[in-house]
Amino acid sequence: MRLRNDPKAEEKLAEHPTVVVQEPENYKGKWKTIFKNDNPIHIEIGTGKGGFVTGMAKQNPDINYIGIERFTTIVVKAMNNIVDADISNAKLLNVNAVNILQYFEEGEVDRVYLNFSDPWPKDRHARRRLTYKDFLDNYKQIMKKNGEIHFKTDNQALFEFSLESFSKYGMLLKNISLDLHKSDIEGNVMTEYERKFSEEGMRIYRCEAQFIS
Repeated sequence: MRLRNDPKAEEKLAEHPTVVVQEPENYKGKWKTIFKNDNPIHIEIGTGKGGFVTGMAKQNPDINYIGIERFTTIVVKAMNNIVDADISNAKLLNVNAVNILQYFEEGEVDRVYLNFSDPWPKDRHARRRLTYKDFLDNYKQIMKKNGEIHFKTDNQALFEFSLESFSKYGMLLKNISLDLHKSDIEGNVMTEYERKFSEEGMRIYRCEAQFIS
């Protein structure tokens, strides 16, 4: 699913400033002014082509969604999905989530979605995994009390690592599924990767992890 670089990607993003927020650091603590309401804010880190964030926004019009993706060419695809869906409760940030504290104030976010994140399979790269404790520190800082992380992956090793990481952090684990598409979990919106992997017969792992302190 590697995309060829689009040399006009930045120009295309600039055509839809109401979807792709420019200079998002200026809206830290002020995201409700962007959405013009007080609805909960959910963010997806690594939004890819935007299928998930678009589907969730359509399914839940009373929730505001922000998709974060660092690859500009891919953000164009996500932007087009949102524009085509004609929805106002989904925005995009073309930034690196490593710097997430620059864009959200303490307690500003209600939920974080991590879908099919890079597994970084080598042990020496564990710190780069989005469920590593340093990232959990950041999520906790920007989230409201008792905020949740919803996590999906096709990678069993990453799933096992993440369950352990959540547990060691003192989080409450809920709705753990070792085969999502054979479970009774309702309202699942598939990502592009999820649809592809599911069609290939691959198992999808899912869990929810809640901060409790």
